[in-house]
Amino acid sequence: MDEPPGFPLKKAAHPGPCAGGTARRRMLLAAVGAGTVMLGLAVHFLVSGDLASLAADALYTVLLYLLLAIIAPRTGRHWLALSAFALSALIELAQLTGIPGQLAVSFPPSSLVLGTTFSAPDLVAYAVGAVAVYLADRFLSARASGRGARWRATQPE
Repeated sequence: MDEPPGFPLKKAAHPGPCAGGTARRRMLLAAVGAGTVMLGLAVHFLVSGDLASLAADALYTVLLYLLLAIIAPRTGRHWLALSAFALSALIELAQLTGIPGQLAVSFPPSSLVLGTTFSAPDLVAYAVGAVAVYLADRFLSARASGRGARWRATQPE
Protein backbone atom coordinates (compact mmCIF):
# COMPACT_ATOMS: atom_id res chain seq x y z
CA MET A 1 0.00 0.00 0.00
CA ASP A 2 1.38 3.37 -0.99
CA GLU A 3 1.69 5.93 1.77
CA PRO A 4 0.53 9.50 1.19
CA PRO A 5 3.19 12.11 0.48
CA GLY A 6 4.91 13.31 3.61
CA PHE A 7 4.10 10.11 5.49
CA PRO A 8 5.49 9.15 7.95
CA LEU A 9 5.63 12.61 9.38
CA LYS A 10 9.15 13.89 9.59
CA LYS A 11 10.43 16.46 12.02
CA ALA A 12 11.41 19.71 10.41
CA ALA A 13 15.13 20.33 10.23
CA HIS A 14 14.58 23.75 11.81
CA PRO A 15 11.97 24.16 14.56
CA GLY A 16 10.83 27.53 13.24
CA PRO A 17 11.30 31.10 14.32
CA CYS A 18 8.85 31.00 17.24
CA ALA A 19 9.97 27.78 18.92
CA GLY A 20 12.71 29.40 21.01
CA GLY A 21 10.47 32.38 21.76
CA THR A 22 7.69 30.11 23.06
CA ALA A 23 10.04 28.26 25.40
CA ARG A 24 11.53 31.54 26.59
CA ARG A 25 8.07 33.01 27.14
CA ARG A 26 6.94 29.93 29.08
CA MET A 27 9.97 30.11 31.37
CA LEU A 28 9.38 33.80 31.99
CA LEU A 29 5.66 33.21 32.62
CA ALA A 30 6.52 30.45 35.10
CA ALA A 31 8.93 32.74 36.95
CA VAL A 32 6.35 35.53 37.05
CA GLY A 33 3.77 32.97 38.18
CA ALA A 34 6.00 31.89 41.08
CA GLY A 35 6.44 35.53 42.05
CA THR A 36 2.68 36.03 41.82
CA VAL A 37 2.08 33.09 44.17
CA MET A 38 4.59 34.47 46.69
CA LEU A 39 3.11 37.96 46.49
CA GLY A 40 -0.44 36.62 46.78
CA LEU A 41 0.42 34.53 49.84
CA ALA A 42 2.23 37.48 51.43
CA VAL A 43 -0.77 39.74 50.88
CA HIS A 44 -3.15 37.04 52.14
CA PHE A 45 -1.25 36.23 55.33
CA LEU A 46 0.59 39.45 56.16
CA VAL A 47 -1.80 42.25 55.20
CA SER A 48 -5.23 42.68 56.71
CA GLY A 49 -8.30 44.48 55.46
CA ASP A 50 -10.74 44.41 52.60
CA LEU A 51 -8.35 46.08 50.16
CA ALA A 52 -5.73 43.39 50.79
CA SER A 53 -8.34 40.70 50.22
CA LEU A 54 -9.33 42.27 46.90
CA ALA A 55 -5.67 42.59 45.87
CA ALA A 56 -5.14 38.89 46.62
CA ASP A 57 -8.22 38.08 44.52
CA ALA A 58 -6.87 40.12 41.60
CA LEU A 59 -3.56 38.25 41.91
CA TYR A 60 -5.50 34.98 41.78
CA THR A 61 -6.79 35.90 38.33
CA VAL A 62 -3.32 37.07 37.28
CA LEU A 63 -1.98 33.63 38.23
CA LEU A 64 -4.72 31.88 36.24
CA TYR A 65 -3.83 34.02 33.20
CA LEU A 66 -0.16 33.07 33.55
CA LEU A 67 -0.98 29.37 33.91
CA LEU A 68 -3.25 29.46 30.87
CA ALA A 69 -0.56 31.29 28.88
CA ILE A 70 1.94 28.57 29.80
CA ILE A 71 -0.47 25.80 28.79
CA ALA A 72 -1.62 27.49 25.57
CA PRO A 73 1.15 29.91 24.54
CA ARG A 74 -0.36 30.83 21.17
CA THR A 75 -3.74 31.80 22.57
CA GLY A 76 -4.60 35.45 22.14
CA ARG A 77 -4.16 37.70 25.15
CA HIS A 78 -7.80 38.72 25.19
CA TRP A 79 -8.86 35.05 25.32
CA LEU A 80 -6.41 34.39 28.13
CA ALA A 81 -7.78 37.34 30.11
CA LEU A 82 -11.41 36.36 29.48
CA SER A 83 -10.70 32.74 30.37
CA ALA A 84 -8.85 33.68 33.56
CA PHE A 85 -11.74 35.92 34.60
CA ALA A 86 -14.32 33.26 33.72
CA LEU A 87 -12.50 30.58 35.74
CA SER A 88 -12.15 32.95 38.69
CA ALA A 89 -15.83 33.87 38.51
CA LEU A 90 -16.84 30.21 38.18
CA ILE A 91 -14.89 29.31 41.30
CA GLU A 92 -16.42 32.27 43.13
CA LEU A 93 -19.92 31.23 42.08
CA ALA A 94 -19.18 27.65 43.16
CA GLN A 95 -18.83 29.04 46.67
CA LEU A 96 -22.58 29.58 46.65
CA THR A 97 -22.98 25.79 46.79
CA GLY A 98 -21.12 25.53 50.10
CA ILE A 99 -18.93 22.73 48.75
CA PRO A 100 -15.67 24.74 48.86
CA GLY A 101 -16.40 25.68 52.47
CA GLN A 102 -17.00 22.05 53.42
CA LEU A 103 -13.84 21.01 51.61
CA ALA A 104 -11.87 23.66 53.53
CA VAL A 105 -12.98 22.08 56.80
CA SER A 106 -11.44 18.73 55.85
CA PHE A 107 -8.48 20.18 53.90
CA PRO A 108 -7.76 23.80 54.96
CA PRO A 109 -5.25 24.63 52.17
CA SER A 110 -8.08 24.18 49.64
CA SER A 111 -9.50 27.47 50.86
CA LEU A 112 -6.55 29.26 49.23
CA VAL A 113 -7.57 27.90 45.84
CA LEU A 114 -11.36 27.55 46.09
CA GLY A 115 -12.26 30.09 48.78
CA THR A 116 -15.04 29.45 51.25
CA THR A 117 -17.76 32.08 50.98
CA PHE A 118 -19.18 34.05 48.06
CA SER A 119 -18.39 37.76 47.87
CA ALA A 120 -19.64 39.87 44.95
CA PRO A 121 -16.78 42.42 45.21
CA ASP A 122 -14.39 39.56 44.48
CA LEU A 123 -15.84 39.45 40.96
CA VAL A 124 -14.77 43.06 40.45
CA ALA A 125 -11.29 42.22 41.76
CA TYR A 126 -11.07 39.34 39.28
CA ALA A 127 -12.01 41.69 36.42
CA VAL A 128 -9.37 44.19 37.56
CA GLY A 129 -6.77 41.42 37.70
CA ALA A 130 -7.67 40.17 34.23
CA VAL A 131 -7.46 43.64 32.70
CA ALA A 132 -4.22 44.45 34.54
CA VAL A 133 -2.43 41.28 33.45
CA TYR A 134 -3.70 41.69 29.87
CA LEU A 135 -2.35 45.24 29.72
CA ALA A 136 0.93 44.27 31.40
CA ASP A 137 1.45 41.38 28.96
CA ARG A 138 0.67 43.61 26.02
CA PHE A 139 2.99 46.39 27.23
CA LEU A 140 5.86 44.05 28.08
CA SER A 141 5.47 42.20 24.80
CA ALA A 142 5.64 45.45 22.84
CA ARG A 143 8.79 46.46 24.74
CA ALA A 144 10.39 43.07 24.20
CA SER A 145 9.63 43.07 20.47
CA GLY A 146 11.24 46.49 20.19
CA ARG A 147 14.48 45.00 21.53
CA GLY A 148 14.41 42.13 19.05
CA ALA A 149 13.09 39.51 21.47
CA ARG A 150 10.70 36.81 20.27
CA TRP A 151 8.17 37.24 23.09
CA ARG A 152 5.60 39.01 20.93
CA ALA A 153 6.06 36.63 18.00
CA THR A 154 4.59 33.78 20.02
CA GLN A 155 1.68 35.71 21.53
CA PRO A 156 -1.10 36.98 19.23
CA GLU A 157 -3.42 39.76 20.26
